[in-house]
Amino acid sequence: MKTINPKSLGRPRGYSNGQLTREGPRLLFVAGQIGWDEEQRLVSEDFVEQFDRALRNVLEVVREAGGAPTGVARLVVYVTDKREYAARTGELGERWRALMGRHYPAMALVEVKGLLEDGAKVEIEGIAVL
Repeated sequence: MKTINPKSLGRPRGYSNGQLTREGPRLLFVAGQIGWDEEQRLVSEDFVEQFDRALRNVLEVVREAGGAPTGVARLVVYVTDKREYAARTGELGERWRALMGRHYPAMALVEVKGLLEDGAKVEIEGIAVL
């Protein structure tokens, strides 16, 4: 496996942003990404802004490994409030299409009590085929 840690995501502590298989069909396993910037500060308290940045961070790991958004095969989206997710699907859809186009991987949405980083409202992890 090859570790993928884009500098633009800051230095991870105790995990890797991605793990890429070396031979055969190359699979990239992307660690859960939240809506923080390169200095590891949340970009906003707003759910949609955090979702947008978390997805951008996932795609940054994919691109760093040589992939593209269309190679994302599976995403798991963890949210702290599924009602907020449901209420803002229109805005989320606009952000999605701006980043992913009409590509929709296998997905799961999981509501959780909380995320490791205080203030984080969404975390996205994924698997991409390169």
